[in-house]
Amino acid sequence: MLAKPTSPSRRSSTKEDLFYSGLEDFEAELLAAIGGREPGESALSAFARFVLKPRGVFVMAEDADPAEATRQLQNITRVVTDSPALLAREREIFESYTAALAQLLADETGADPDSLEPWVAAHALMGAHRASIDYVRRRTLAGAGVSQLAREVPRQTRLAIDSLERGFGGYAVKA
Repeated sequence: MLAKPTSPSRRSSTKEDLFYSGLEDFEAELLAAIGGREPGESALSAFARFVLKPRGVFVMAEDADPAEATRQLQNITRVVTDSPALLAREREIFESYTAALAQLLADETGADPDSLEPWVAAHALMGAHRASIDYVRRRTLAGAGVSQLAREVPRQTRLAIDSLERGFGGYAVKA
């Protein structure tokens, strides 16, 4: 059985934990989406459906003022990117998600406890999600608004997921 790191709720709370408190729900929803997928559906397909669902300021922009949603995204992005402590805590949280996802995949597939495959799959899936978050931050800091990002992010994330689906055997073959 794969070891799962201590979850954020089992640690003493820090300011960073308070900032990221909503991410525990995200982990539970992610694991439920992948673990509760229909028979015959791949973990990658369930993951794609989950991460492509609009959340946070993207939902706010649909329901309210896109300019206000953009201001909130800009503020949050600056707070996070200007704080080494928040970025470090975020990495820890995503490492915990990756371990939990690897455990789920190992349990579902009956993988040997020493198998790398569930870990590689979990890292690939979470890597696509983290790359999407980084994309949003880069574009936000470059001045992109929520409405523009709402069009760009799903397309970029879909391209990343499609790459995972095809595999990377033919990617970046040196000429």
